[in-house]
Amino acid sequence: MIKKIIAAFVITATITTSLFATSGDKAEAAYYHTKAISVAKANLGVPYRWGGITPAGFDCSGLVKYSFGRAGVTLPRTAADMFYTKGYRVSSPQVGDLMFFAPTKASKPTHVAIYIGSGKMIMASSSKGVIITYTSNTYWKPKYIGAKRI
Repeated sequence: MIKKIIAAFVITATITTSLFATSGDKAEAAYYHTKAISVAKANLGVPYRWGGITPAGFDCSGLVKYSFGRAGVTLPRTAADMFYTKGYRVSSPQVGDLMFFAPTKASKPTHVAIYIGSGKMIMASSSKGVIITYTSNTYWKPKYIGAKRI
């Protein structure tokens, strides 16, 4: 009887531990995604600067790298390097996922944005600086090549 009680306790403890470990990983990911979005939003209106990686001016990958860096996640410098070396592909973006764009479906990514939910993304636009726009935007939607979760 005691062996059965101990076995039940061990099984319960194992299940509980694995549930909390998984929840902790998700909570950590949710934290840095939320933090990266907050940093990006704090830079709304910052002008576009090719090669820019600071609040003095950002290009698209510079904004993403800077925002995630402030959240404690190191990303490569370019959209293509982010696409090819980090995270895993997802079919439907969730808040904090990176969205990638290219001139054609067959070419490498040349633009990256952060999905912020409700069909919106935050990015550094060469014409308007750091902005929030819809993922259904007629310019960007046909250039969308996929999303990755970091």
